[in-house]
Formats: sequence, C-alpha cells, structure tokens
Amino acid sequence: MILSSYPSIDLHGFDREYALFKVKEFINDCYKLKYEYLVIVHGIGSGILKNAVLSYLKTNKRVAEYKLDFMNPGCTIVRLKFDK
Repeated sequence: MILSSYPSIDLHGFDREYALFKVKEFINDCYKLKYEYLVIVHGIGSGILKNAVLSYLKTNKRVAEYKLDFMNPGCTIVRLKFDK
C-alpha cells in the first residue's frame, strides 16, 4: 500500500479541538469526493492527538475501519464506507 497516493491531513501543531474539527471536515470532504482510503498524520508525541483521533473515528458512521500504519505509528489509515 502506497500511502502517498491517498489524500492526507497533517495535524502536527494543532491542539485537540482544532485537530478534531479538521479531521471531521477532512472526512466529510473525502466522503463527498468518494475517496475510499485516507491518511491522518497525528504524530507520536505524548499520544494526545492520536487518542483523540482514534476515539473520534470509533464514533464516525462514515468510517468502515481504521488502523495505525505498522511502518509509522504516527499515521492512521482510514477506510470509508459508502452506501451501495
């Protein structure tokens, strides 16, 4: 899987609230554009952004699945689900 071919958002330097706002906006935009996969770069750090993003992804009805990139735990790969 080549992550550079997927749309991505980099949350470095954002606080938790603004990061979640941008993630919601990004997922909605990707859903409208029919992108199946996307990448969220939250970094490693103390885990505040990562934990906030993962908690949000659990509750988003447009998210089919998500997982940390095994080569870079500072990124989460998200697959969106679409109505058939």
